[in-house]
Amino acid sequence: MIKGRLVLEDGSIFEGEIFGYGEETGGEIVFNTSMTGYQEILTDPSYKGEIVIMTYPLIGNYGINTDDFESAAPHVNGLIVKEVCPEPENWRLDSNLIDYLEQNKVTGICGIDTRALTRKLRSEGTMRGIITKKDDDGTALINKAKAVPALSGRDLVSTVSSKEVYQLGKDNKYRVVLIDCGAKKNIITSLVKRGCQVTVVPVRTTADEILGLNPHGIMLSNGPGDPQDVPYLVDTVKKLLGEKAIFGICLGHQILGLACGAETFKLKFGHRGANHPVKDLASNRVYITSQNHGFAIDNNSVKRLDIDITHLNVNDGTVEGLSHKKYKAFSVQYHPEACPGPEDSNYLFDKFIAMF
Repeated sequence: MIKGRLVLEDGSIFEGEIFGYGEETGGEIVFNTSMTGYQEILTDPSYKGEIVIMTYPLIGNYGINTDDFESAAPHVNGLIVKEVCPEPENWRLDSNLIDYLEQNKVTGICGIDTRALTRKLRSEGTMRGIITKKDDDGTALINKAKAVPALSGRDLVSTVSSKEVYQLGKDNKYRVVLIDCGAKKNIITSLVKRGCQVTVVPVRTTADEILGLNPHGIMLSNGPGDPQDVPYLVDTVKKLLGEKAIFGICLGHQILGLACGAETFKLKFGHRGANHPVKDLASNRVYITSQNHGFAIDNNSVKRLDIDITHLNVNDGTVEGLSHKKYKAFSVQYHPEACPGPEDSNYLFDKFIAMF
């Protein structure tokens, strides 16, 4: 491996070693506290535009296998780890992390003090940065970091959404249309194994086209970026409300909130990890959840709307769940299909199907 640098827009420079693809890359720097699941994180379309720090110190120790992908290719802009494992041990592995990133043109950097970096982002907020092997003047590199596009102000969803309609679970009992904002594979799997025929449609599919498929329910998937950058999807969901049962996950939760009149805002450093506590306000029960989001519903904006807050984040009190007062529509900010991650919230798929 060759020497490289992580350069942040605030002028901070971290020295390390480049692995994987090796070409310079930029993105918004975010951290994930999961101890496992780097393969699912790499292939989660919600990370489009982001460089991910794994806070667990050793990454890659169980390798890469074809069964655990959440999509066909990695979507992260880069990967930052303390230590990368070049020789993994796992009876299921097909390759190692270093080779996988190289083959898929994703640049990583290791040898970084990920604890210090994460503490900086927690105190100062997420910021843009670059991973580079160039030995340029520090000022020039900092200016490059400042020039990296922000997550807001561009439609990242359209870049990861399916370009065509496809179907899984063809002969199953229930019909579900999944609006693909960057859907994780396990959302589809969770529906299919519960007897759903899932028709996946591109994000710009119209409400009339969706209703023309005569589904029992409509799923709004996870996805990347700022929910306010996809107003066309918000308009579509407005037209679908009251027509069919609706279930939103992550970005889908934010889109449902916007469609009902709520507002969203950017979190200081987001929620990304597999151990976030969420309180169900109806049962007073706390669930451990897997999360990946940098935006949230504004609690105060929900007042006087036809939606109730059903779940709250125990750590910071942000909205984690919504339910419509009049229509069959609900959403959660976290991932009930978490894989890997806690399976506490799998029941939400059953709740969705019970609405049909």
